[in-house]
Amino acid sequence: MKRIGVFTSGGDAPGMNAALRAVVRTGLNHGLEVYAIYEGYSGLVEGGENIRPMSWGEVGGILHLGGTVIGSARCKEFRERAGRLRAVRNLLLHEIDGLIVIGGDGSLTGAYLLHNEWQDLVEELVETGQVTKKAASRHKALPVVGIIGSIDNDMFGSDITTGTDTALHRIVDATDAISSTAASHQRSFVVEVMGRNCGYLALMGAMASGADWVLIPESPPDVDDWEEKMCEKLRKGRLMGRRDSMVIVAEGARDCNGNPITSRHVKEVIEERLGEDVRITVLGHVQRGGSPSAFDRNLSTQLGVEAVETISTMAGEAEPLIVGFQGNKLTRTPLRVALEKTKAVADAVAARKFDEALELRGAAFGRSFEVVRTLVRATPHPPAPDQRRLRIAIMHGGGPAPGMNTAARAAVRIGIDRGHIMLGVRNAFRGLINNEINEFNWMSVNGWATRGGSELGTNRTIPKGRDLYAIARSLEEHQIDGILMIGGWSGYQSILELYNQRKNYPAFDIPMICLPATINNNLPGTELSVGADTALNSIVSAVDKIKQSAVASQRAFIVEVMGYYCGYLALMGALATGAERVYLHEEGVSMRDLVADVEEFREAFKKGKRLGLVIRNEMANEVYTTNFMRMLFEEEGGDLFDVRQAILGHMQQGGTPSPFDRIFATRLGVNCIDTLVDYIERRETVGLCIGQVRGEVSFTHLDDVPRLMDYEHSRPVRQWWMDLRPIANLLARQGYSLTGEGETAE
Repeated sequence: MKRIGVFTSGGDAPGMNAALRAVVRTGLNHGLEVYAIYEGYSGLVEGGENIRPMSWGEVGGILHLGGTVIGSARCKEFRERAGRLRAVRNLLLHEIDGLIVIGGDGSLTGAYLLHNEWQDLVEELVETGQVTKKAASRHKALPVVGIIGSIDNDMFGSDITTGTDTALHRIVDATDAISSTAASHQRSFVVEVMGRNCGYLALMGAMASGADWVLIPESPPDVDDWEEKMCEKLRKGRLMGRRDSMVIVAEGARDCNGNPITSRHVKEVIEERLGEDVRITVLGHVQRGGSPSAFDRNLSTQLGVEAVETISTMAGEAEPLIVGFQGNKLTRTPLRVALEKTKAVADAVAARKFDEALELRGAAFGRSFEVVRTLVRATPHPPAPDQRRLRIAIMHGGGPAPGMNTAARAAVRIGIDRGHIMLGVRNAFRGLINNEINEFNWMSVNGWATRGGSELGTNRTIPKGRDLYAIARSLEEHQIDGILMIGGWSGYQSILELYNQRKNYPAFDIPMICLPATINNNLPGTELSVGADTALNSIVSAVDKIKQSAVASQRAFIVEVMGYYCGYLALMGALATGAERVYLHEEGVSMRDLVADVEEFREAFKKGKRLGLVIRNEMANEVYTTNFMRMLFEEEGGDLFDVRQAILGHMQQGGTPSPFDRIFATRLGVNCIDTLVDYIERRETVGLCIGQVRGEVSFTHLDDVPRLMDYEHSRPVRQWWMDLRPIANLLARQGYSLTGEGETAE
């Protein structure tokens, strides 16, 4: 394979440009010629100037852009055989050996059809003299690789698709804003979100926003008079003290008889039955547009690299594939299988086989639906008459992390709904020492889903000596059966200390679970921590603004990010922003590195480069500080470029949690309570830390923590994100991307 084509098709999705950039630069790195096909299938049919080669510099500075810089269009001509015949002719004339298609199920269905009809269409072109036999013989088949670009997250083959996370950001930003005005006027809002016949955006939007009701296509209300059931829940919520109500409606929502449920109908029902002032907000295409989130940039980048790796090794007759992201791992799925399973969900919904549709969406979707059904309740289920009501303490520990409150809310409400007594410990382990423990009720955590920081309070106190005795007395006094600690490494160390002191203090001989919440993402037993995604988005947002400033005046910026000795934020931030350099403590920094980097920057700016971006982990090197690097680059840059530094600091710990962190925190919080209850009822003592590994929730025993952690540097021994270092290098292309080539950024 010598030449590949890439195009974006169908509805645009944030992250398409990141995927395009990765495809072009990875292809060039592999020695391939990469042709962009402008305007999707329309450009493929029209040919001419719509199909042209891409250089390295042409995809510089597009990571942060929404939409697609090579355009997209619906194409009626391609649906007809004559249109596909023209498309094949154009591919042959440009000697394109394989296609990478970035789009949704409709676009990928078109690519699958083109692959299957290839030989027949080529033969027809030869017979009619439109192409030569020689040209046809060089292209006996058309290898195809797809990247799912769709905000709807409605296609099999990837846990989450390009654009979905950004769409959730738009939904959550809107619902957060709506909640404040709704509460001010004690008003109800009906929010309609996109998703076609997939309820993912509505369901996850409801979970992340703390909505009071949600309607999705896959699981309609199970009663004919669902309106009364909904209004009763909203009525009870007001009686419990809620000042606002929010109902989220998926655009494809329907009742159990298959009749559409519109946002207008929901509004009229609430107004008529509750006598409330109701407003409708249809978010529409605002969900599709705008700058992609950090998650979508990095997801799309990895998928773009994987797509080139896949197509470059495909045999001529190979079955078309799609590359996806399942369980934090890149995967390849036959396109045929993905299309069949995607269609099966739509068919099940159309046939009103809703249980089947819910099952086909996957176990995680079904579990999320059940969790949301519990969290949106106005009041919890009452305890069973003969039930043993367990007393579970919830506390925070370590530095603040966005999503801590979300996890606590989920844990409290799930625990109360299961019939147990949930106790809040104020001010972390100092609160346990000082007996600052209070019982929660259902409304105690109302509104916590959207709040950053820590409502319970947190600190880095690690109990020692006499502190342990005071903690033991508090636990005995409040008859605590189990502890959920939500926090970072200091919190983990504290729970580990209690766990190891069980022989000396019988009160510690209870189940204890740690839930990872730290922006540093440096905890054992998990690939991700609550708060890290929010911090990463804060970094990306700040760097986007910095780049706009820098590109105007031939400037290099050195940006320092947090993370302590862990390079997660620095590396993933560099990947998401297109930084040319990233300095990590894990790799170390030498003067030789700095001298080489300065020289490359000098050469690049001599050839017309206008922006240089360096990201540095705060503890990358004790001697070569951010200010030292700034002065070095400034001195050696001379008149070619000036240098500024930006230390982002604690802004990375603040702000409202991202949709990802809210959903992740909720998922972990629910699992922690279920597991704690199980161990308490079995009267088994255990110390665990929960996490997500390869997309699945799992538990690690506290006994295993010492061997999993580099204690000196407070980070895991195995850091999976370091596997992405080669991709960051490849796309920044040290010594190549800095040659200028007309690019104005990156």
